[in-house]
Amino acid sequence: MLQGMYGKLEEPSAVTLAVLSPGRPTPVPHSDVTGWEACAAQVAAFETLLAGSYATLHYEFPYPKRLQGHWLPRQRRDFSIRCSYTAWGDPALPLLLCVGGVANTARRFDYLAHRLCDRFHVVALDWVGRGLSGWMPVQGDYNLATYCEQVKALMRHLGRRKMLLLGSSLGGSVGLALAARYPGLIERLVLNDIGPYIPAARRTRRAQALVRHYVFNTPEALIRRVGAAQKQDGPLSVAERLHNAWHQTRWSDADGGRVYRHDPRAMQAYADGAGNALDQWAEWQLVRAPVLVLHGMLSDALQPATLARMSKRPDLWVAHIPHTGHTPALSDPNQINLIGNFLDGRPPDGPCSIPITPAPRRQAIF
Repeated sequence: MLQGMYGKLEEPSAVTLAVLSPGRPTPVPHSDVTGWEACAAQVAAFETLLAGSYATLHYEFPYPKRLQGHWLPRQRRDFSIRCSYTAWGDPALPLLLCVGGVANTARRFDYLAHRLCDRFHVVALDWVGRGLSGWMPVQGDYNLATYCEQVKALMRHLGRRKMLLLGSSLGGSVGLALAARYPGLIERLVLNDIGPYIPAARRTRRAQALVRHYVFNTPEALIRRVGAAQKQDGPLSVAERLHNAWHQTRWSDADGGRVYRHDPRAMQAYADGAGNALDQWAEWQLVRAPVLVLHGMLSDALQPATLARMSKRPDLWVAHIPHTGHTPALSDPNQINLIGNFLDGRPPDGPCSIPITPAPRRQAIF
């Protein structure tokens, strides 16, 4: 079956990848990205390294009738959506919830979770309509209120009243909304290249790419497209791009290739609202938790004027990341260490710039 689905298995190359871990790096054999089966073998090798480090779990997200106002009255009902998340580390440790962007999956946080799971119970969430989570019934269900409710349901499922939250892009917008509405819920907030304001023009450009249907018939096409889409994520190795791309896509027999692992209606819902700027300044004024902002210095989403206005508050720290736009992939050890220290209550002394670890030194996943 694999032979027919992925094509001929290519011989592995002699390239060796350094595995980044909290301990000493360990060499791991690596195959060039030259066929689907070779890709699958490499991803399987990564999973072997992770064995026992995390679990993929699920919970039921009750979608309340009060959020179904856009439905026909006769269709409104109580029901639940099965949602997926990855869990790392001891549940007795402080909870760090990681939530991604509009098209991300939970597995994008694997690098960070693996390095921090000895200090935190790291939970990475698949938004509804993404990854392994279920899809919402109608397109209008994909909105900020739904995502906030999904996080609240996860907290009830985990039996937690407080958390640390790291949000990339959309995840940061959700974090801002929750921190404003529920003081004390989020003890520390990390915003990955996101602030209270994104111009409509930028959101419209992003929407134009999101709503397209892509089919990747070869690994080269996948890496090339993901490389273009992730060119703002910072300097990444091919192995890092493959890991993120693999878990962000799935095989489709109907299309004869890999396609994005999301509900197209979720992307269209984003596009429908992209003509308006994102404005959360009123909520920003209500946030009481200490905030760390990771700023991709090439970002067109978190602009200098927005950052300057945010920086007026005393309990905010900004880390500038060179050669990076929207959003940092958070696989770089320097970025991860800074985040971990902030969450531990050891923020940087002031605004700082995070050096980029050369990709050849972190060629594999850990």
